[in-house]
This record gives sequence, C-alpha cells and structure tokens, in this order.
Amino acid sequence: MADVLAKHNELIPVLNRFGIRLGVGDLTLLELCEAHDLNPDFILTVLNVYLDDSYLPESALALFDTGLIADYFHRTVENYIDVLVPNIEKHLNAFIALSGTESKELEMLRSLFQKFRDRMTGYLKRMAADEDDDLPDDLLHDLKSILIKHLSREYNQNLAYATIFSVHSLENDLAAHNRLRNKVLRPKLNELDHVGIRELQQSISGEHNNHHRNPSGDRSLTNRETEILRLIVQGHTNKEIAEELVISHNTVLTHRKNIIAKTGIKTVSGLTFYCIRNGLISM
Repeated sequence: MADVLAKHNELIPVLNRFGIRLGVGDLTLLELCEAHDLNPDFILTVLNVYLDDSYLPESALALFDTGLIADYFHRTVENYIDVLVPNIEKHLNAFIALSGTESKELEMLRSLFQKFRDRMTGYLKRMAADEDDDLPDDLLHDLKSILIKHLSREYNQNLAYATIFSVHSLENDLAAHNRLRNKVLRPKLNELDHVGIRELQQSISGEHNNHHRNPSGDRSLTNRETEILRLIVQGHTNKEIAEELVISHNTVLTHRKNIIAKTGIKTVSGLTFYCIRNGLISM
C-alpha cells in the first residue's frame, strides 16, 4: 500500500476517512483492512472511483450494505468541514498575513473564501443522500482563478502557490466525491424504499449536525462586455440587463459566457473582485 500512496498522494485523505493513517509500513491493503476490521471490496471500489473517472462498480454494489456507504459519506463530510476546508483557510491566512493585511485586494480575497466556506459548510450539513446537485465549488474555482490570473504580482509567490495547491486538492477530491455519489450512492438508493432512503439521509447528514480550469491568455473585455459586467455585479438580472441595453436576452447570455471565458471567473462575488481589482467599479 505504501507504493500506491507514494504514487497517488490524493488517496491519503480517503484512507484517513476509514481510519487508516500514514505509517502503513509494508502492509497490503488486505492486511490493513483486516487490522482495522474494514471491508476491502468497498475500499477498493472507493479507491478505483477516485483514481479512474470511467470506473463502473455495478457488480460490486451488491456486496455493500447501506450502513457501510452511509458511514463513509458521513466521514467524508466531517473531513471536508474539519480538515480540508480549514487547510485552505490556514494557507490563505498565512499568505494574507505575510503579504500585507492592509490590502483591500487581499481582504476581498479573504471575503470570497469566507463566502465559499460558509456555503460549503452549510451545504454539507444539510446534505441529503438523494440531493441532485453536486457539491458547490464555483467559488472555489474562482478563488484559484483569481490567485493565478488576477492577483498583483508583488505578493508572496510561495504562499500563493501553497494556497492554490490546497484549493486544487479539494477541487479534485470534490470531483471524485461527486463521482462516488453518482456511481455508488445513487444506484444503492434505487434498491431502497422511502423509509430506507430517509434513514440513509439521516445517517449521512443528521449525525454531523450534532457534532477548474484556467483559460490561456489574458484577453481583454470588450466595451459591451465591460458594460454588462458592471450591471451583473450591481445585481441586475439578465432580463433587466437586456432591457437596460436594448439587446436580446440571448445576447446577454452570450456576453456572460464570453466574460466567464475571458476572466476565468463564474460567480458574482468573484466578478466583483475582478471589477474592483481592475478599476471597473469603486469600493
């Protein structure tokens, strides 16, 4: 197992959720599972889903009871809230502290992260097993995009990289977690009646209540795109923008798509940062 973890570091937090810690020695996965009284077939399924986005575990699903699945998802929620999200905050705070706390730019960056943290934590705490939406990560995407593309260059590059790396790690884990929900949890739900589904939801979410892409180049916005961007961050809807500028609704949507492609930012909070950073609107 040590060789696998050396090659695939992203599996370390996954095994941590099962109680398997670093210091695995020369033990195999089967030996580790026996030592921790774990189901090796389920752990192999989880690891395969994390490593291979094309992996389909249908034949293995019958081997797992719902309690086993619920326990893993419950542990994952705890890991995100208690470990991975705070890890980003720790790196971001260090970056801000050593780069100049008086900077309005950095304070906006902190505010963007806090909005992500609050939204993410709230989502995880109320997460139901049959929730259709994937875990929200648009604000996480924007935080990384801003650090890479729009931040002033005089800031501490090493700490910026550490923050980006921690964000990237969580992004990858979220993507794998969403695949696991789609390929393991939801198919299992199809086997349950309404009572079983409700019990599984409570196991995953109720217990805890008690407890990316970077577009190449830096293309400038057109005058029309800048005009629409200002209206977006001022809170106008697409329909209101179309009426204000006397253009069609589809034209507004096209401009919004171009703005996202050029800035690499998806959320209104991130676009507000972009506008202030580039002097398009005032504080």
